[in-house]
Amino acid sequence: MNTINETNFQFPGQKTVYKGKVREVYNINDDLLVMIASDRLSAFDVILPRQIPFKGQILNQIATKMMNDTADIVPNWLLANPDENVAVGHLCEPFKVEMVIRGYLSGHAAREYAAGKRTLCGVTMPEGMKENDKFPTPIITPSTKADNGEHDEDISREDILAKGIVSEEDYLVLEDYTRKLFQRGTELAAKRGLILVDTKYEFGKTKDGKIVLIDEIHTPDSSRYFYADGYAERQEKGEKQKQLSKEFVRQWLIENGFQGKEGQQIPEMSDTKINEISNRYIELYEQITGEAFVKANTEDVLERIEKNVTTFLQNR
Repeated sequence: MNTINETNFQFPGQKTVYKGKVREVYNINDDLLVMIASDRLSAFDVILPRQIPFKGQILNQIATKMMNDTADIVPNWLLANPDENVAVGHLCEPFKVEMVIRGYLSGHAAREYAAGKRTLCGVTMPEGMKENDKFPTPIITPSTKADNGEHDEDISREDILAKGIVSEEDYLVLEDYTRKLFQRGTELAAKRGLILVDTKYEFGKTKDGKIVLIDEIHTPDSSRYFYADGYAERQEKGEKQKQLSKEFVRQWLIENGFQGKEGQQIPEMSDTKINEISNRYIELYEQITGEAFVKANTEDVLERIEKNVTTFLQNR
């Protein structure tokens, strides 16, 4: 199975390339960005050694669908999808924060809560909550947008403004957009029998100063979903929730002694485990979108992407 670990293209008009944990972003003439979703798998801010077949295609296609489904309430950067793994959009200057919003006490928030903390990113969490309980109102818990290889860190609204990372005027827009997107994402998930538990959004500014949604949205890498059916009963019994997210990868890593901490060894993933993860991502795609997943031709995946993107840029 041909997977995408990294790309080294030279597209017409290419100025620079930025390689993130999962995506690689090509600057075309300081006007467009070509974003390629690789099959790399990241957990605890660490890129794991092996790639997951079709993961990039899945993330790219979910993000595209969700951007189209929210474009009426929040503007976004997307212009076209010339390939199953590629999104092309407006060049933007990204804000140096990720807007994390949580409707439920899960994941990182639950781990902090279990450690006795009742404040996360300057936001107070109520006493007496159990893991996976719903917050009275969704809370926004931003994190710094780390450079490649560094860990994202929790940060409060107050610190973001005090340090001048984002102006107050812009931050109010980011908060407003974050709440609107989460509300729409919650409604879209409910139609699929899912609960949108938490997610993160990234924003940037276009050259004319417009704030737009960038990167991915409502994918299993950026979001956590629960199955709505049986949620209340499982909470009542103190059982784990049935979920759709990358959390199953994190849990497997934790069970095998890895949380991204210094000195820890990444456990080896067998072919069976890799295929299992790939199948879970396909399940995620079909459940979140309600559409059957169609596998792209991966016989020579890099050649396919290069041809499709080059053709698009030449014909634009």
